[in-house]
Amino acid sequence: MNKNLNTAIEAALEAGKAILEIYNTDDFGVEIKGDNSPLTKADIASHNVIMSYLENTNIPVLSEEGKALPYSERQDWDQLWIVDPIDGTKEFIKRNGEFTVNIALVENQKTTIGVIYVPVLKELYFSTSADGAYKVTVDLENYKVESLLEEGVQLPITREDKTFTVVASRSHRSPETEDYINEMRQKHGEVNLISKGSSLKLCMVAEGTADCYPRFAPTMEWDTAAGQAICEHAGFEVVDWETKQPMLYNREELLNHWFLVQAK
Repeated sequence: MNKNLNTAIEAALEAGKAILEIYNTDDFGVEIKGDNSPLTKADIASHNVIMSYLENTNIPVLSEEGKALPYSERQDWDQLWIVDPIDGTKEFIKRNGEFTVNIALVENQKTTIGVIYVPVLKELYFSTSADGAYKVTVDLENYKVESLLEEGVQLPITREDKTFTVVASRSHRSPETEDYINEMRQKHGEVNLISKGSSLKLCMVAEGTADCYPRFAPTMEWDTAAGQAICEHAGFEVVDWETKQPMLYNREELLNHWFLVQAK
């Protein structure tokens, strides 16, 4: 039994509860951060819940809603949690349900545990480098982490429709992404195109619902770490567009390069 995985799952699910309490009210308390991105009461509530669990692991945490940590403080960490308390805050505000809680454990710059919870859909994705990637539906009012681990369906799941499928951002579709999609049309003929918010796009590739996810627009490490873990542990790769190698984490610059998620 992986104790860190259990802790991350419980943290994500309890954060999901806190998020839904605010999601079901009329007061999100929306503020605009310095980078012009939105922040809600739910982001802060989720962050606080997650920290209350992860601090017990004695592993340092890099969270989007935590204090900014200079590289001089992080550079010697060979292990850390990377957290996005709500990935897809814009989707949260739109009330379209396409937002997630992301928690990843990174060791020597590589993702070894990934947990993504989708509160509105009650879907949990989790993975470890040793055991692979899984998906399970969670009843937040009555769950046991040990049971969830046993009930999870291993990813990817074989789909019937073999049409080449590309998943892309709902809010950040760049011209370069359109060019890539057109390339796939030339290569594969018919192409299905799915738009989704947040790290659900990474989950869809890991799940087998989509064949690839081109991201030719800005993201941060906390947007992708958990999803990369789940994709890699399901047998896919997340390739840094500049280095042509798997994306690494706890870099000096937390802004990701463009990347492509695809089958190995």
